[in-house]
Amino acid sequence: MILKTIKQKEYELVDSGNGQKLERYGDFLMSRPDPEALWKKNLGEKEWMGADLEFIRNGTKNKWIIKNGIPNNWEMSFGGLKFSIKPTSFKHIGIFPEQLPNWEWMSELIRCGKRPCLKGAQGKASGSNPISVLNLFAYTGGATLICAKAGAEVCHVDGSKNAVEWARVNAELSGLKDAPIRWLIEDVVLFLKREIKRGRKYDAIIMDPPSFGHGPKDELWKIEEDFLNLMELCKQVLSDDPLFILINGYTAGYSSIVYQNNLMDLMKDYKGKIEGGELVIEETKNKRLLPCGIFARWSKE
Repeated sequence: MILKTIKQKEYELVDSGNGQKLERYGDFLMSRPDPEALWKKNLGEKEWMGADLEFIRNGTKNKWIIKNGIPNNWEMSFGGLKFSIKPTSFKHIGIFPEQLPNWEWMSELIRCGKRPCLKGAQGKASGSNPISVLNLFAYTGGATLICAKAGAEVCHVDGSKNAVEWARVNAELSGLKDAPIRWLIEDVVLFLKREIKRGRKYDAIIMDPPSFGHGPKDELWKIEEDFLNLMELCKQVLSDDPLFILINGYTAGYSSIVYQNNLMDLMKDYKGKIEGGELVIEETKNKRLLPCGIFARWSKE
């Protein structure tokens, strides 16, 4: 299965090739390395040299070349949200356009899956109980915000203080400063173990496990050693009536089938549908597809 992001009002993939991609974010053109772009560029050197920002990788030294008086960070709209865009030393800028189809999928499930409230002492019920969503390795919060905007209560967990602060800025920009979001700077595995002891449950889980990382107290994460344990812990915090689970993957060498197989085991006692495949972005002009990552997801039937 392929989930495709096409040209949006404030974003497009202009060209790609020779290990690079040329994108438009708002009013600015940006050139960055992309190892998946193993084909020839369509546009000429003049068009590529017109990029306002260019990420240069030279051995172990990485740097951005920012031209034309472009600010070090700016705001842009995407997917019904607003983001603070900041070029970082590791090439990312805080937004991942390829996730747009997953955002739309989650938003629709949440809007259609709200639980009716239990009747109170007077035998009356009003409104609905919000879906509870757990977002692990949540980074700058795109998935957190799209779920909150759809009406969910969200627990946002990341081991990086800077990432969580960035996500909170995005929430404020998106008009979601007062949304029911718990912002937590914690190691994901230790957090899940504590939630299990507390007996807390979630209707939906989102995760984007990195290949390697550290928690706020230097806790070590290696996907090849820790992923199976992560899935077991997630199973113990699922509610009795889960709505969806989404696993995103950007680790080189893994197939979406790996994540689908884990979801088959995790959700074997629940009735639902499992899908998986590639996340891609379509070039505006010639419609070539740039692979950007993999995903697997389960949704309630």
